[in-house]
Amino acid sequence: MKTFSITAALATVLAASTSTIAFAEPVFNRVASFAVADNLPAETDKKTTTSAEIITASEDGNTLVYSDSPLKAIGFIDITDAKAPKAGGIVSFEGEPTSVAAVGSKVLTAVNTRESFVKPSGFLAAVDIASKTVDVTCDLGGQPDSVSISKDKTLAAVAIENERDEEVNDGQIPQMPAGDLVIVSLKDGVPDCGTLKHITLTGLAETAGDDPEPEFVSFNDKNEIALTLQENNHIVIIDGNTGTVTGHFSAGTADLKGIDVKKDGALNFTGEMTGVKREPDAVKWLDDNRIVVANEGDYEGGSRGFTIFDKAGKVLFESGSSFEQAIARLGHYPDKRNSKGVEPEGLEAATFGEDKLFFVLAERASVIGVYKDTGAEPELLQILPSGVSPEGAVAIPGRNLLATANEVDLWEDGLARSHVMIYERAEGTAAYPQIVSADKDGAPIGFGALSGLAAVAGEPGKLLAVSDSVYASQPRIFSIDATQKPAVITDALAITRDGAPAQKLDIEGIAANGEEGYWLASEGNSDKLYAHSLIRVDAKGKITKEVAIPEELRAGEIRFGFEGITSVGEGDDQTLWMAVQREWKDDKKGFVKLVSYKPASEEWGAVSYPLEAAGEGWVGLSEITVNGNYAYVIERDNLIGNAAKLKKIYRVALADLKPAKLGGELPVVKKEEVRDLIPDLKSLNGYVLDKVEGFTIDSAGNGYVVTDNDGVDDSSGETMFFSVGSVDAM
Repeated sequence: MKTFSITAALATVLAASTSTIAFAEPVFNRVASFAVADNLPAETDKKTTTSAEIITASEDGNTLVYSDSPLKAIGFIDITDAKAPKAGGIVSFEGEPTSVAAVGSKVLTAVNTRESFVKPSGFLAAVDIASKTVDVTCDLGGQPDSVSISKDKTLAAVAIENERDEEVNDGQIPQMPAGDLVIVSLKDGVPDCGTLKHITLTGLAETAGDDPEPEFVSFNDKNEIALTLQENNHIVIIDGNTGTVTGHFSAGTADLKGIDVKKDGALNFTGEMTGVKREPDAVKWLDDNRIVVANEGDYEGGSRGFTIFDKAGKVLFESGSSFEQAIARLGHYPDKRNSKGVEPEGLEAATFGEDKLFFVLAERASVIGVYKDTGAEPELLQILPSGVSPEGAVAIPGRNLLATANEVDLWEDGLARSHVMIYERAEGTAAYPQIVSADKDGAPIGFGALSGLAAVAGEPGKLLAVSDSVYASQPRIFSIDATQKPAVITDALAITRDGAPAQKLDIEGIAANGEEGYWLASEGNSDKLYAHSLIRVDAKGKITKEVAIPEELRAGEIRFGFEGITSVGEGDDQTLWMAVQREWKDDKKGFVKLVSYKPASEEWGAVSYPLEAAGEGWVGLSEITVNGNYAYVIERDNLIGNAAKLKKIYRVALADLKPAKLGGELPVVKKEEVRDLIPDLKSLNGYVLDKVEGFTIDSAGNGYVVTDNDGVDDSSGETMFFSVGSVDAM
């Protein structure tokens, strides 16, 4: 059995190379994103929950079709122009579509109509893509999960899961009735219901063999079917022409090293697990003898990667922890959803030109790994950003396209909607990632939720960053080399109190304090028993002073406090300036404070900053940094996607920063718009991210911006890091 080692090309990118990202082969870049809510009928409330789950494409590659279970519909997207997808409408059902597969001019749709877990039911519908009418339906006699079409278009196979009730007996199986496999003949893409046959799968698996729970199904060129029984940790091979089970084997277990094993607000890739059940979800044939499975582990397992088997069950390749570590180097590791790591779930495989590729979808990390199938050890070529929780993918090699369906819709929390995302393969360079981490002590430097930036004096392109309370157990200061592309996090300095990682901090800003160390701004939250404060640390990260805000400020405090810190002057003349994110109780509506503090005299003061008018959400400040004669701030709304309207850099003349005493009338400063960041936030062709959190200007006068990915919690996990060029030129 082989274990994975990252190829030299990708290792160069992810482990602090000094060269630009460049691939000898073409690369995938995202060219468009389509919000599934944009496909809702005009009479339907746009806040209706939607979900793109499994996705397929018409034979001409111009139409995408996805299943939308909560809407009880399938949706169509016109991608004649892949960079400008258009809503194509929906077809509704009396039941929940679980899977779609295009064949000829039709799309076969599996629909779950179960009355209860113990009374499963469903049907297979053939929908005409052009007219969006249902041609025929076949009763499946159970709850369907996955649909696949044979390469010669003569057969359809449907995995009948009859899934377990997780509320019964703690979700343990067996739970009857048992699932099975349905095979039905096709003519011109339409199933002949009279040919439908059920393939019995009981008695095969070692785990709950009398209750097989089929999950995913795939055909090879010989009309052989590979079928995963996820909860049973088993794989079955069936002759599609005869319906005969020709082989079956346990998916087995994997041993893992170099993984994060605790959901503890810290990223430590030093743990180990042994004997982890793979419990595969998706399966794809790589050729007529080899399959690749994504080891989600929904039941008791989850080995965090993927495995290649031959059809007799021999392990030809095991990814181990390598996929997860590569994801961690991009800041996409989901610590708050850590029980099964990144949870690989979906798969796609296709040949682009002369290259046989397969794509591994990590549900919890919201990325797609692009692998080249070499026939032996696969090569990791890229990791692509996706929407929240990619569930399905479809390759369209004839158009050099890949599309993903991302199932989670977070509109109720004011966050991202479910999206379909489209990628094109072409010559050029990879646009993502924009920032990665190197390894330290043999493990990736885990990062995420970057919330503040500062420049290193006298070193162009060298920056510092901090992350917020998402990683409350592991507060750190990151060193960034932005002279490389992507930028590289080269080191991480632990912030300590009494020799241990400092607790009760929500670091939102950092300012260099000369050779003495750093000043940090910590945003308080009384509900969590920590206060708004300033923290001074030495060059080794040890806290040497903690400064609580004075009573005059504390009387009006709310949770949304210091979001940035910067320093003006030196020695006894040093003044720290902090941006307060939102209006506090003593502020006039539409105004926030820029607060000053002089360390030498311990004197506090403030000025009042006028915010732009709030729209649907709120408006506040996210950062402050001083360069030359100005203090620059990020002002933003808290909206995302098409709703986002305000993500801008403004500046205030230092001459106007004349702080008044707290508790009285504050002078109002004038501001000047410097740059609208929304075009920058659209540059990766995803939805507009809400949290533009960090901005600084290096010693050469170039500005840098970073977004906060919320630690991949209810987020796509994307971190954008980019230069806005010379500040003087803005």
